[in-house]
Amino acid sequence: MTKRNLLAIGLSIVSLALLWPGLVEPALTIRATIEMFGAERELTNETRSVIGAVQSLHASGNDFVAGLILLFSVLVPVAKAALLVPILTLRGTPASYRLWRIVQLISKWSMADVFAVGMLIALLVAKGTANLSAVAGTGFYCFAAYCLTSNAAFQLLTVEPPASR
Repeated sequence: MTKRNLLAIGLSIVSLALLWPGLVEPALTIRATIEMFGAERELTNETRSVIGAVQSLHASGNDFVAGLILLFSVLVPVAKAALLVPILTLRGTPASYRLWRIVQLISKWSMADVFAVGMLIALLVAKGTANLSAVAGTGFYCFAAYCLTSNAAFQLLTVEPPASR
């Protein structure tokens, strides 16, 4: 196995270590207040993890959005990790190469969730006043690091197409 592929495997392991806290640790805290009669009252102060957001969205009937977050944040990363094993064990076969090409294609989609949360934070900060704030939490940074590390790992991983017979 090449040094490049060993580095790719190492980065994949690091990315998987980042995935769990990225999903269960607080990703975003949104706090809204209002000033009434000279006193500041808190309207909401909610902190959610990615998994907590999926559960909350499902409970409130927003199944489509919950499903999208579940797909891009949980299922795509797990599928990428699961496909690494057959890619490496079937080295040199057409199946290994096809699986590697599939992972290359789906790797881009795990960034969709990070982009969406980042845009939400940017929107809240840009439109925010003293009454509204959004703060990215540990889960957001771990998930973003997972996405970047995982994508780097699969960019480094080289799988040669099988020789024609």
